[in-house]
Amino acid sequence: MALQESTTPDIYQTYFEPTVYLNYFKMGQSPVGDECLNFLLKHYHSIFKSGGLKGKLLIDIGSGPSIYQLLSACECFEEIIATDYTDKNRLELEKWLKKIPGAFDWSPVVKHACELEGDRDKWAEKEERLRRTVRQVLKCDVHKEQPLEPAVLPLADCVLSSLCLEAACLTEEAFRAALRHLRTLLRPRGHLVLGGTFGSNFFMVGDKKFPCLPLKEKLVCEALLASGFTIEKLETTTRMAETLSDKDSNYTGLFVFVAQRND
Repeated sequence: MALQESTTPDIYQTYFEPTVYLNYFKMGQSPVGDECLNFLLKHYHSIFKSGGLKGKLLIDIGSGPSIYQLLSACECFEEIIATDYTDKNRLELEKWLKKIPGAFDWSPVVKHACELEGDRDKWAEKEERLRRTVRQVLKCDVHKEQPLEPAVLPLADCVLSSLCLEAACLTEEAFRAALRHLRTLLRPRGHLVLGGTFGSNFFMVGDKKFPCLPLKEKLVCEALLASGFTIEKLETTTRMAETLSDKDSNYTGLFVFVAQRND
């Protein structure tokens, strides 16, 4: 089923099935999923490893039903708040956090993250640490000036958003506004970690096609600077030739930005 480019974010409430989306994260089964996971896990590890970003509170914007993006961060922050727009995604994430039967098996991904840290065998300990560190799962809407309202939280040391904004924001104007909104969640000199895809105007979840904003490096850089951030780090990669035949998405590359909120 193709969804209209003009559809509102409520297409996610209606059509997005988290259990189908999670097929991307069954390692070894989705070329696109493996490429994205390997790139993002590598660079999140680099960013959050000892001596990297750390603090009291991290807010993850657009968590979806996923935990991969938090596996390195949970070692560096006392508290993590996960968020998502759709009810089904938040419920699916809560299933894993609460060990409810039928929750997605993240252990292969967790083992990979632990291998990056030097000890694949500590994966069970890592899962428990993450469950302890994620204190709440809240609704968010990046189109609101206060994305987490009505929740009231302290300003975060770090805001993380992974594979979210290009799907949530279908115009450049909406993307720029979302970055301004995320900035309000950060303390002065706090950090934004933004991971995503370049060049994609759709991705598939089963037989359903969801529109995206085809981001370019120049646009993201300019939007971050205009939103009151200083870019500290940028990692990019071009899509591997081996995944080009995969029709689940037409992204051309992947990125991770680290940016600091200006005073």
